[in-house]
Amino acid sequence: MGFLTPMYELGEYLTWTRSGEIQLPDFQRGYKWEDERIRQLLVTVLRGHPLGAVMLLKTGNAQVRFKPRAIEGVDLAPGTDAKFLLLDGQQRLTSLTQALSGDGVVNTKDARGKLLDRCYFVHMQTALSDPNRVDEAVISIPADGVVRTNFGKDIVLDLSDHDKQREHGYFPLHLLYGDYVSWIFDLDDRALGKTFHERFIRPATTYDIPAIVLDENTDKAAVATVFEKVNIGGLPLNVFELLTAVFAGDASYFAETGEDFRLNDDWRETQLKWSAYPVLAAVENTDFLQAVTMLVTQKRHLADTSDRPPAISAKREDILKLTLADYLEWRDPLREAFIWAATFLADRHIFAPRDVPYPKQLVPLAAIKVALGRDADLIAVSDRLVRWYWCGVLGELYGSAIETRFARDIEMVPVWALDQEDPTPRTIADANFTESRLHSLRTRNAAAYKGIAALILDGGARDWMEDRALDKIQYVDLAVDIHHVFPQKWCNDNGIDDEHRESIVNKTTISARTNRTIGGAAPSSYLTVIQSRAQIDEARLDQLLATHRIPAEHLRADAFDSYFVARRESLCRLVEAAIGKTVQRDIGEGHAEEDSAQFETDEIREDPVTEGD
Repeated sequence: MGFLTPMYELGEYLTWTRSGEIQLPDFQRGYKWEDERIRQLLVTVLRGHPLGAVMLLKTGNAQVRFKPRAIEGVDLAPGTDAKFLLLDGQQRLTSLTQALSGDGVVNTKDARGKLLDRCYFVHMQTALSDPNRVDEAVISIPADGVVRTNFGKDIVLDLSDHDKQREHGYFPLHLLYGDYVSWIFDLDDRALGKTFHERFIRPATTYDIPAIVLDENTDKAAVATVFEKVNIGGLPLNVFELLTAVFAGDASYFAETGEDFRLNDDWRETQLKWSAYPVLAAVENTDFLQAVTMLVTQKRHLADTSDRPPAISAKREDILKLTLADYLEWRDPLREAFIWAATFLADRHIFAPRDVPYPKQLVPLAAIKVALGRDADLIAVSDRLVRWYWCGVLGELYGSAIETRFARDIEMVPVWALDQEDPTPRTIADANFTESRLHSLRTRNAAAYKGIAALILDGGARDWMEDRALDKIQYVDLAVDIHHVFPQKWCNDNGIDDEHRESIVNKTTISARTNRTIGGAAPSSYLTVIQSRAQIDEARLDQLLATHRIPAEHLRADAFDSYFVARRESLCRLVEAAIGKTVQRDIGEGHAEEDSAQFETDEIREDPVTEGD
């Protein structure tokens, strides 16, 4: 990658943007500057102050063809070729192009976000009276040139044609680089026109803006990196947006189909195919590209017979190397694989997006399914995949630095799932769980919290009032959620500390009706109410409690401490069965800490106040 740093006059930039020599790469977001920012930009130009460099990318790279689009407000003939793509400076050049050329009407918005069409004028006498009054002299008015008050009934200022503009002494800034001569010539006050020309119009013709011009050998990854560095004031560019432009510029696809490939439209089609699977709402477009990249790099890795085959990867720089052909090869298998992943989660009693422990873990899961094909559903293979999944969730291994883990997963899990004699995947080897972690699992912010709640359901938990399995259908019908076993109110009244009261050990998944019946009462009281309303005996209710790993005898005695110890041990055994490893019993080593810093804070309250807790 090479670059130059030339200076170009503003007039040249306006010529290039209007002719299409400068266009935007398709990954650039839309124009969004507000009215006041545009006005201040024009003040900057009139004062001759610098407004910062723009960054341009020379076109002509046969390996990287970005789909170009015109600067907003510019109409170009179809197929107009760009000589430069504008990487940084879009908002400034779009504002200047619209305000200083054509009819001077800018499509903008006010500070509240209301859409406006504005044009800009400078009051010549005010601007000439004092350099410090240029800001005051530049005005923004409606596109029709008329300023009104009293709900549009009264006209305050009418600049709707040249005669009225000259009459009131307002120069239309869209003529600054256009046919200003006749406008100035027809002024009654020739001296005013001459002075304004010398002080503002003539200097504007030599107003320079520096450029950083990247040469045509700049690759996609460099463009993305450079764009992010210079675009710190806006939203960061992601790989999906960049590949949208790359794929749209694919010459072979256009030659074959007669149209550009639209990655955004393709992603919407993917989402439509997934609409019946709510958990897939958590999958982002960049996640899908990561899965594609893993399969592309895995194929190259397996095909290479050298001593050092290319690595399997899900990293950003390798996503940026994807071609449209790569994407299309794996798109349909992955669409189906993610649907399979949704059913995999449903089999684990994970039905809603908020209950997915790690949405990112679906990326390697789907890629593994593609690698395994139909073998993924064989009993022994499926059992191993389930163990891998719970190791990732309960070992809390997909919270950060996940690209390397993804690559190891797709490399190791499929072969191990088919033959357990192969090396154990790193995710299984790295997973561990300690007894004290149960104390600090207190909200849905923790993946393991959601995982244990799902494990309890997966173990056959049934509702206490209706003895119904809490499966996918009942989950919705019964308004199932995670609630306290010993209610918050009872815990507060009896001095139970936060660590024990809010722990997953004191939570389980029940219906809204059951939770309302519990209210804030002591367990010994609410169990009697449940038996009465459900018309069942004590033994039958105890059986239902047991499906939740809840020791009924301690619950009936309102014995929180003994209940907590017994259920904690039961949950430890549940975790051990899931991950195939021993849970370290470490309670004697101290109290557990809050989850806080490593998780998000937008937790969902498990027990609504209106239900008596």
